[in-house]
Amino acid sequence: MRAVVTRVSSASVTIDGVVEGAIEQGYLILLGVGPNDTEAVCDKLAEKICNLRVFEDEQGKMNLSLEQVGGSMLVISQFTLYADTSSRRPGFSKAAKPDLAIPLYERFLDQCRQRGFSVEHGRFGADMKVASVNDGPVTILFDTEQ
Repeated sequence: MRAVVTRVSSASVTIDGVVEGAIEQGYLILLGVGPNDTEAVCDKLAEKICNLRVFEDEQGKMNLSLEQVGGSMLVISQFTLYADTSSRRPGFSKAAKPDLAIPLYERFLDQCRQRGFSVEHGRFGADMKVASVNDGPVTILFDTEQ
């Protein structure tokens, strides 16, 4: 799995002109699923992201977790994280097919909720408009294959 986690002061996703999910302080997470990903990989990634400490403490150091600052998550499915960019026109055959990707995407959402987080999300496969106010900016890339 691949995830791009951005610390935000706010983020939202709009589908067909309707805001489907919105958060204030927290993480905007773009989540891609690969063809070899498993439930165990998904669970480990959720744990890592939920425990990530990138919010500033009293000394200005990135030392606080999402839980400690009372933040939320907005998770967007993002098959393009598996783009093959060897040519000018990206190919997407390296992304998991929906029959694998959808259940793992939903599992990731559930794993984060089970850890007590408020989780908003987009709609798998939809044409989404994502807006965010990046904080820092702080953006962390996770790739479970590395």
